[in-house]
Amino acid sequence: MRPLTAPEMMRAWEAGQGRSLAHRALLLLAYASPDASWEALAALPVGERDVRLLTLREWAFGQELSSLATCPACRERLELNFTVADVRIAPAAADDLLSVKVEGHEVEFRLPNSADLESLDGVQDGRRHLLRRCIESARCRGKKRAFSRLPVRVLDTVVQRMSEADPQADAQATLTCPSCAHEWQAVFDIVSFFWEELESWVHRTLRDVHVLASAYSWREADILALSPWRRQYYLQLVQQ
Repeated sequence: MRPLTAPEMMRAWEAGQGRSLAHRALLLLAYASPDASWEALAALPVGERDVRLLTLREWAFGQELSSLATCPACRERLELNFTVADVRIAPAAADDLLSVKVEGHEVEFRLPNSADLESLDGVQDGRRHLLRRCIESARCRGKKRAFSRLPVRVLDTVVQRMSEADPQADAQATLTCPSCAHEWQAVFDIVSFFWEELESWVHRTLRDVHVLASAYSWREADILALSPWRRQYYLQLVQQ
């Protein structure tokens, strides 16, 4: 994997319009990983995918992250400042296939990936849908057991094991409201966070392209090929 170029970021943003977050995540990884197939990237566990996106985001915009949160108790708006390292979590499991034993059942399963997330579109019970896709086999006291016959307790145990094995897929932070001292857990979603930053960057950059193209009659590709520092210098000259 390598850093994204400015034209690649533009193309990923354009191709991601109207697509799901899971698809947008794969677009970013595909441009940064030209030697990897789309299928291989889609099969990455969500946590491993998100670790790669954190690295891409750090290469593109730096290690500092800023966000806003709303206290669920008093509705106070909080400004959050943290780093990529604060939300990067080491994976707890490296095995492709995991298993649990509970109440006489033995279940083998894999971790959810982007292809699984994309399949959720239009699905009412997303939890059961994901489990049905990820559970590879199930037995009860040595006999095969259909997914539809697995008890809720068994499925809950599988979900818990998934969370333990892939903590990056559900990265959370404990927040405390300075106004009312209320504490709560907030989920950090690198895909939506990175995409919102990409949207803002694209809008700013396209405005810069418009200004420089109007002033110098340069092509968009030539302007995007400029380093950010040179582009900014030309903008300052135009605005003098």
